Amino acid sequence: MLRTHTPVRALTPADRDEALALCARDPAANCFVAGRIEEGALHSMPGALLGVPGQDGDLRSVAWASANLVPVECDLPSLDAIAAKVRRWRRHCASIFGPVDQVAGLWERLGPAWGPARTIRREQLLMSTGVDPGDWGVAIDPRVRLARMDELDLVVPAAAAMFTEEIGYPPFVGSSANYRAVVSGLIRSGRTYVWVDQGRVLFKADVGSVGVDAAQIQGVWLAPALRGQGLATSLMAAVTSAVLRGIASEATLYVNDFNTPAIATYEAVGFRRVGTFATILL
Repeated sequence: MLRTHTPVRALTPADRDEALALCARDPAANCFVAGRIEEGALHSMPGALLGVPGQDGDLRSVAWASANLVPVECDLPSLDAIAAKVRRWRRHCASIFGPVDQVAGLWERLGPAWGPARTIRREQLLMSTGVDPGDWGVAIDPRVRLARMDELDLVVPAAAAMFTEEIGYPPFVGSSANYRAVVSGLIRSGRTYVWVDQGRVLFKADVGSVGVDAAQIQGVWLAPALRGQGLATSLMAAVTSAVLRGIASEATLYVNDFNTPAIATYEAVGFRRVGTFATILL
């Protein structure tokens, strides 16, 4: 029986610069994958980054394929090729996310084999800013700072609460060891910002990915008792200012279209919509 050749290959460290150049076409949209590349994933996770070559042999598109499936600059032929490559990998993948057209294209091809999905978020606003909110008069809350390693036990409950609110189920069942390791890694890397008062985390936000001079903010959480009091704008402004001053020249995030309070906060800080994401939770 003849097998159809799929022009997809696992990228190696030799492909690093070309893959990053592809991500740099849209830093806000491709920050997650660029971050994995810049962290050294081509060395540490061989096979996780797939590439589709064009007719000239240069990279046409790439896709991160590990616990998450994340497309980068994928056109229709690339979606066909990547879907054919990963179709048997369902048990390894917890979500598909990225630019809406590319995610929808992958799900159209993979859904019959991978479905049903747990949840489909069809429209998430991709937002970005390159202007420090303090430079145009937005108040910066001085209580926001980087979390310390000795505060891990305070941060984990806040992080777990945010995850549960956002996803609809807790981030771990039974032992919290693996989840604590993820939270610990963010704190150790200087990627978690908090407001702590009397031994409680009242506000938290993480920088989940940094790549091609863009930083993706995620995991934003404010204690429920403090919501609706006008605190969120200055807290988020503090995180955004810190990111733009010390991490990257572009701050980016994505938010569900139905989360109108969060969207209003991000707009007040200076974020503007630059695209649309979609997420499929499996």
